[in-house]
Amino acid sequence: MKIVVAPNAFKDSMTTAQACQAIEEGIRRVAPAAETVCVHVADGGDGLHDVFLQTFAGEVVRRTVTGPLLDPVEAEYFYMPDTRTAVVEMARASGIALLKTEQRNARTTTTRGTGELALAAIEAGAEKILVGLGGSATNDGGMGFAEALGVRFLDAVGQPVRPVGDDLGKVATIDTSGLKFDPAKITWEGVCDVDNPLTGERGAAAVFGPQKGANPDDVAFLDAGLANLAKRYTEATGKDCATVPGAGAAGGLGFGLMAFVNAELRAGVDVVLDMVGIDTALDGADLAITAEGRIDFQTAFGKGPAGVGARAKKHGVPCIAFAGGLLGDFSNLHDIGIDACFSLCPGLMSLEEAIRDGAKLLTNATEQAFRAFLAGKR
Repeated sequence: MKIVVAPNAFKDSMTTAQACQAIEEGIRRVAPAAETVCVHVADGGDGLHDVFLQTFAGEVVRRTVTGPLLDPVEAEYFYMPDTRTAVVEMARASGIALLKTEQRNARTTTTRGTGELALAAIEAGAEKILVGLGGSATNDGGMGFAEALGVRFLDAVGQPVRPVGDDLGKVATIDTSGLKFDPAKITWEGVCDVDNPLTGERGAAAVFGPQKGANPDDVAFLDAGLANLAKRYTEATGKDCATVPGAGAAGGLGFGLMAFVNAELRAGVDVVLDMVGIDTALDGADLAITAEGRIDFQTAFGKGPAGVGARAKKHGVPCIAFAGGLLGDFSNLHDIGIDACFSLCPGLMSLEEAIRDGAKLLTNATEQAFRAFLAGKR
């Protein structure tokens, strides 16, 4: 029997590698001779770096860069010399996890460190940059990222503006003449798990601003600022990137990638599943198992488990999913390809307990679900 194990990371609890190990242990308790094929999954948010680290040959390169509050932080990118490809997970330089709750402020945070990481990769020889868009602390429209690469944002009297949300509305001119790399030699991809536009009721500020410390007045202010940035870009180029799905990812860094480095935005789960060879793994499989910290109705829209389920369905392979929390109506996943969902938690417990004991809970849940799967095959 062949089982494909393809989990996402569990934030603050398990990496993809640890989740794979926990699932495999649950399977071995029931069927020690079963063949398991581990595939590491991410959807563009936190965990993209780890998936590549676990799957491909390469090196972790560490740099001191500008953090979300403009203070120095230690961050890293993953570089694959054979393909001259670098993976830059923006959360490592500009992520909300780098801040305490009381430090979150969507008006004063920047993506500059993400741009510095990308520039370091280019200087090391990278010709393709994958930027993971997720887990951001920012709402600067990608200004900080672009400024680190040589783009200048000027106010009405020609003075530089700060690359933070507070100054989005001050941008009058965008000068791209000072780029620090040859744009013809670098290919960029933004890897994201959301399809939000830059502005409006589904935009970066309205949907994601509150979790970054923005109150209703801040949201309105930031949304107007992002609209101004997009307007100035359109005036200068004649192009409109603000309405492209994913432009609102990572506080508008999706927009910044398209506008300032001509990046293509791609659904993160598709990028990852193609690169890790999920279709080859599913060939001849009897079962696929996926997992994530939380499963709800939004999981169907570009999240890792939904991607695994869809690929499994194409191969005619049944798929089950585990989550720390199952919330609301997630029945839309059944049509996509996930046949059943199971919670890790056998009873009431605190979030702290669930995070602490995540691996043990995942192993136990896998064992019981796998026993049920085998019973159904008798």
